[in-house]
Amino acid sequence: TTAGEDEKGGARVMRGKAHVYPKARITTDEIIPAVHATTDDEARLAERALEPLDPGFATRVRKGDIVVAGEEFGCGSAREHAVWALRGAKVAAVVAKSFAGTFFRNALNNGFLAIECAAAVERTESGDLLEIDLKDGVVRNLTRGESHTFVPLTPFALEILEAGGLLPYVLRQTTGASSA
Repeated sequence: TTAGEDEKGGARVMRGKAHVYPKARITTDEIIPAVHATTDDEARLAERALEPLDPGFATRVRKGDIVVAGEEFGCGSAREHAVWALRGAKVAAVVAKSFAGTFFRNALNNGFLAIECAAAVERTESGDLLEIDLKDGVVRNLTRGESHTFVPLTPFALEILEAGGLLPYVLRQTTGASSA
């Protein structure tokens, strides 16, 4: 199975290799150091994504991979660059025990998936193949043959994600148009 996204019964399913960072309180400065947050070019930000924690991340990560982390992922600065760096690295989602509120809102507003699932974090190792099924509300560890229910996203949050973020959602609601 390859990393990426499928349509499965009309529901979005993401599948990718896990990159596990179990440390609690990974800050936005650890996701993208402030010294590199001088651009909004996601490809350039991706080159330095998670560099303080894992200098080789940018060379190993592949489209559709999933970052797995501990509690309060994305705490610290409120800048959106942390989300942009992960999205620029083609990360499909972050699965964490919990998220800092501002990071979670920034992820949602940018159409980037942030899933709370402590059980999946505890049972996943780097390299495991994960599948996130939004319809069923589960993170499946295909390597281990396990499924873990995640904290459900609200219908409104799912609509924003489906639209590709808050701005495309608002555009769709106000004009019926798409930003694409």
